[in-house]
Amino acid sequence: MQFIDQARIIVKAGRGGDGIATFRREKYVPAGGPSGGDGGRGGKIILEADANLQTLLDFKFSRVFTATDGKRGGPNRCTGASGKDLIVKVPCGTEVRHVSTGIILGDLIKTGQVLTVAFGGRGGLGNAHYLSNRNRAPEKFTEGRDGEEWDLQLELKLLAEVGIIGLPNAGKSTLIAVLSAARPKIADYPFTTLVPNLGVVRRPSGDGTVFADIPGLIAGAAGGAGLGHEFLRHIQRTKLLVHLLDAGREDPVKDLLIVEKELLAYGHGLLQKPRIYVLNKQELLDKSQQKEVICDLQKVVGAEVILISAVMTSGLEDLLDKIWMALGV
Repeated sequence: MQFIDQARIIVKAGRGGDGIATFRREKYVPAGGPSGGDGGRGGKIILEADANLQTLLDFKFSRVFTATDGKRGGPNRCTGASGKDLIVKVPCGTEVRHVSTGIILGDLIKTGQVLTVAFGGRGGLGNAHYLSNRNRAPEKFTEGRDGEEWDLQLELKLLAEVGIIGLPNAGKSTLIAVLSAARPKIADYPFTTLVPNLGVVRRPSGDGTVFADIPGLIAGAAGGAGLGHEFLRHIQRTKLLVHLLDAGREDPVKDLLIVEKELLAYGHGLLQKPRIYVLNKQELLDKSQQKEVICDLQKVVGAEVILISAVMTSGLEDLLDKIWMALGV
């Protein structure tokens, strides 16, 4: 399944039905008077969050959504039927905004949460509304109004509590694979991960926590370089970031500063999120080198740096303990 996390759609609510001008004509009812009914209201466009959807792929092929129009009013003051509302399913975590104004209309996070994005037009009035002492036989009626029409931008932001970030080949996919049942594509070349991977890690309490492996950031990612800029939005919802560093790189401190700089450049509060710093691939360093690199990193971040090996499954229990403690589990 192709992962699509942005889409632009057009929503058109239904037009209101027209009112009509009719008069009551019945035997034994003299001067029956006006009896034209009102038109029905046009249908609305409603977005609904659905946990069974994981991508906005459907909106790549179907971009225009139109609700039905209201029906025309009838005689004997009968109101026309309202147009049927159109319910459009979107993945949980979808943010909806107007394209023209940039205003955020809503954020659909929980399953079943709904958002009305276009209201149907009001039905027209029948001539019965215009009866008065001065006009006992009005022939006036009004037409229904058009429904709202908007261009909308949909953005999917993954609902994960823990986001794993780092440069390409830091071992993010390997880590999420050994911690959860996720089976991401893993290889020894940059940008193996082309889309975010999700995995559920079991807590000590027995329930699960969603971890997201965010594709590799590089210098300039926040400005559009590499793949990271496409997926930085997915860590906006996370409660905790795990910054993974590669012990096999020439300068892990420099790598750390590159990613931190991109978080700062992207903004949206990413740099203020609590982070756990992890040095991966400890098998590539001897004991003295491990101590030296960790010491250098801790001087920069001013916090503990955890040493692990995702491949060797070493140090993972300590890492999980830190994660659960940071999440307040």
